[in-house]
Amino acid sequence: MFQNRDDAAIKLAKRLVPYQGRNPLILAIPRGAVPMAKIIAEALQGEMDIVLVRKLGAPGNPELAIGAIDETGWTYLTPEAKQIVHDPQYVELEKHKQLEIMRSRRKLYTPVRPPLNPEGRIVIVVDDGLATGSTMIAALHALRARNPEKLVCAVPVAPSDTLTKVASYADETVCLESPVFFYAVGQFYHVFQQVSDDEVTGLLAK
Repeated sequence: MFQNRDDAAIKLAKRLVPYQGRNPLILAIPRGAVPMAKIIAEALQGEMDIVLVRKLGAPGNPELAIGAIDETGWTYLTPEAKQIVHDPQYVELEKHKQLEIMRSRRKLYTPVRPPLNPEGRIVIVVDDGLATGSTMIAALHALRARNPEKLVCAVPVAPSDTLTKVASYADETVCLESPVFFYAVGQFYHVFQQVSDDEVTGLLAK
C-alpha cells in the first residue's frame, strides 16, 4: 500500500536514480500523475511536462477502458474491445469526444508554450498506476514517434499481464508492485483523491 501519490512518487524516484542528473524529461499522464511527475523531476534534476492521452470508455461503463487515443488521433483498442463494442460508430463518436477534451485541456494546461520536445532525451512517462494499460500504451506510442533517446514507463502498481503488454512499447518498464489480485489502482493507496485542473495548471506554471 502507498500512503498517497507523493509517497508513491518518492519511492519511484529512488528506483529511477540512474537517470539523475542526465536531464530526463518526466511526462505525466494527467491528471493524477502530475503531482507525482513534479516530485520525480525534482529528485532526478530533470524537467516535467504532460503527455495528453485519453481513455476510450465502454458503452454504458465509461470507467472500463476499451482503448485509448493520443492527440494525433492514433488509437489503441484492447483485445476485448470487439467483444464489448458491437457498433463501430460508437468508437468513432468516443474518439471524437476524447479528442475534443484533449484539445480543451491542452489550451488550459499549456496555453503559452508548446509541449517540451522529447527528441534525443531520456523520457520517463509516469502514471499513478495501470489497469488495462491503454492510456500508457497510447502515450508511449505517441512519444516513440518523436525519437527519444530512451523511453521509460514508470508506475507504482500494475498487474503483470498489463506490464507485459506495455513492455513492448517502452525501452524499460519500472513498476514497484505487481499484485496478483488487482481490481483498481485506487485500492493500493490509503489516500487517492482526485487531482483538479487547477492543481495541474498550477504545477505546470511553476
